[in-house]
Amino acid sequence: MSFESYVAKRLVKSKPYKNTVSSPIIKISILSIVIGIVMMIISISSSVGLQKTIESKVSSFFGHISISNFENNSSFSSLNPFVNDFDYNLLQSNDKIKYFQKVAYKSGLIIKSNNFEGVVLKGVTSKFNWEDFSKYITSGRVISLNSNISNEVIISEILSNKLLINLGDKFKATFFKSNSLSIPNERIFKVVGIYNSGLIEFDQLYFFGDIRHIQKMNKWNIGDAGGIEIFLNKYSHTNEVSIDLYNQTQAEISVMSINERFPEIFNWMSLFDFNVLLIIIIMILVGGINMITALLVTVLEKTTFIGILKTVGASNKSIRSIFLINGAYLIGLGLLIGNVIGLGLIFFQNATGFIKLDPQTYYVSEFPFDFNFMSLIILNFGVLFFCFLMLIIPSYIITRISPTKSIRIK
Repeated sequence: MSFESYVAKRLVKSKPYKNTVSSPIIKISILSIVIGIVMMIISISSSVGLQKTIESKVSSFFGHISISNFENNSSFSSLNPFVNDFDYNLLQSNDKIKYFQKVAYKSGLIIKSNNFEGVVLKGVTSKFNWEDFSKYITSGRVISLNSNISNEVIISEILSNKLLINLGDKFKATFFKSNSLSIPNERIFKVVGIYNSGLIEFDQLYFFGDIRHIQKMNKWNIGDAGGIEIFLNKYSHTNEVSIDLYNQTQAEISVMSINERFPEIFNWMSLFDFNVLLIIIIMILVGGINMITALLVTVLEKTTFIGILKTVGASNKSIRSIFLINGAYLIGLGLLIGNVIGLGLIFFQNATGFIKLDPQTYYVSEFPFDFNFMSLIILNFGVLFFCFLMLIIPSYIITRISPTKSIRIK
């Protein structure tokens, strides 16, 4: 153990040191570090958790990337079948693509007793992404799609409550044709599942059924679809894969990522990163300033001690190192306590869902926290580094202390 480390250790553990005037200031400084790291851990974890949860929900509905004809993007209904000469090898050969599925949409009305709601039927095939979407099914099961056209559908809890349609009930849906003078198509569906994704603007509009109903109503061929929805292994690859597919497809084909399809949601989510960065900067500044105060008070209080060290031959650099080590210890203590509290709050929230949110505003009913061990390590080292950096300049006050004057004070 070096001389500086030994003296700093003795300084921290000494009882007189703990009962001095600087003691409450030091405790306040440690408390500021504790509060700061807790706020930063909560901010980062909640921001990442909220973004991942919303991204997962939206992609479960529409995939990470959708490919269709341009005219199908501007309507809730798939007006024309997707081009049949599309090169599916572009999707099959891309290792960033997890899988893809054919879908079609048809807007209409659900009429039940004296109630009615405007809705959109999402037609799916047997290859639909039930693995990801089934976690939002609160009762019932997924649709059974066999050789015959299935009348089974899954509706949302919102539509179920509004129209008083329960599991096992049948209802009539009316779908209008592009020619307003034509007689609308009517279908009788049976509810086999009810879902709740928490995305209210989607839940109150979409229900899921057999794509062959839309093919028949639109007079398409078997195998035709309104478009393709692509699911990626990682959300971070969305823009890259979207641009690659756009450059490799025909001009009449639209390639759209979920970021482009729902810009209001993802632009709102991008604000989280700025807010988190702002919180981190403020908390580091507050913690660093409090540590500077603690260091200056400690130095002024230990003037005689510093004079004695200089008298016995200790250099200014060595004495500065003693107080900087002491400051690093206090910062580390604050980080340790703050991490325990912050992680405890995260695990408690994930286990109990104690903090609730308004799903109409945040798209989730409970505050989701996503804990990343590497981010935690980087955050702690970052706080330690910047707070320690802020102590270096104030520590030069030690060089201005005269041994003869400081010893004479006592």
